[in-house]
Amino acid sequence: MQRRALIGRVLGGVPTVAANVWDSTVAGGVADLRRMPRTEIARDPGGVLYRYDPVPGAGEHGPPVVLIPPLGAPDFAYDLRRGCSLVEHLLLGGRRVYLVDYGPISFAERGLGLEHWVDGVVPRTLRRVSDEVGEPVHVVAWSLGGIFAMLALAAASEAGDPLPVRSVTVIGSPVDIAAVPLVAPLRPLAEVAGGRLVSALYQAAGSFPAPIVSWAFHLATVDRLFTKPLVVLSRLDDRDTLAQIEAVDHMMNNMHGYPGRVFGQLFHLLLRSNDLAVGSLDLAGRTVKLSAVDVPALVVAGRNDVIAPLKAVHRTVELLCGSPEVRFETAPGGHLGVLTGRKARTTTWPALDAFLDSH
Repeated sequence: MQRRALIGRVLGGVPTVAANVWDSTVAGGVADLRRMPRTEIARDPGGVLYRYDPVPGAGEHGPPVVLIPPLGAPDFAYDLRRGCSLVEHLLLGGRRVYLVDYGPISFAERGLGLEHWVDGVVPRTLRRVSDEVGEPVHVVAWSLGGIFAMLALAAASEAGDPLPVRSVTVIGSPVDIAAVPLVAPLRPLAEVAGGRLVSALYQAAGSFPAPIVSWAFHLATVDRLFTKPLVVLSRLDDRDTLAQIEAVDHMMNNMHGYPGRVFGQLFHLLLRSNDLAVGSLDLAGRTVKLSAVDVPALVVAGRNDVIAPLKAVHRTVELLCGSPEVRFETAPGGHLGVLTGRKARTTTWPALDAFLDSH
């Protein structure tokens, strides 16, 4: 009976499989990669600030949400594809959504450091949006963007000029690099000659080019490179799965580079010294402490994330000791999946909605 049912399912799915194969190989793909419409608000050397257009009939309510991307990933990581886009989800919920897009990093920008974002781009973006809407904003940030956001909030608070922020959500942002199995074996090697060999390499190269960033992300999920063909073959009748794979591939093929100085800071301050794991980072001649973050925080970790595993992200909860509330949530998925995977629609996003609504 089971064999007969399986055969029936396969035969019954032939038209669907044929349509999916045709769309994937001939008609341009199964994923709807159209971006949610948006309007440019401001432009400066740090990036372009966009406001996403409201969805007709969804209305608008509540404080605006400002999305802070990481370096490396394109801004459309938040708007991966129709039906699996955090931007689309927020707009359908009636929220006002803004995003700052840094754009590709050029070789001429190789001298930019973390402080360019922590002291410049992020606070300038948040103040600009707050001035436009006349109220404090919610910040939502993924990966390195979450570290930018937390450090920007802490630095501004310590300077006595707090940012107009109502809450901060960080998704897949590792603060304890020693808890990242992928890079833990490299830490002893980083101590060889005080890291001078690596320093010489990135200083000579000037930047961490986009193709290398893409290769590094692929390497981090090397197991999926081998299993993806089998997954595709076994899910030819599942258009949603095929669309997600296609959208992720599109993003991975459009990664951006890192400025050489940022790469150097990440290498020395995070990989070698793991400074952020104790709650502080030396930037621009002063020490920025995460304990200075004084707004409610939501911390989300992916259960299958090899770039930012649970333990590396959970450490954030202890370090945000100055926050009046810190919620910690886990969700299925890897580094991108926890943000905008198919299961994020029923895990990360509802948790984010509940947190935003409560503040």
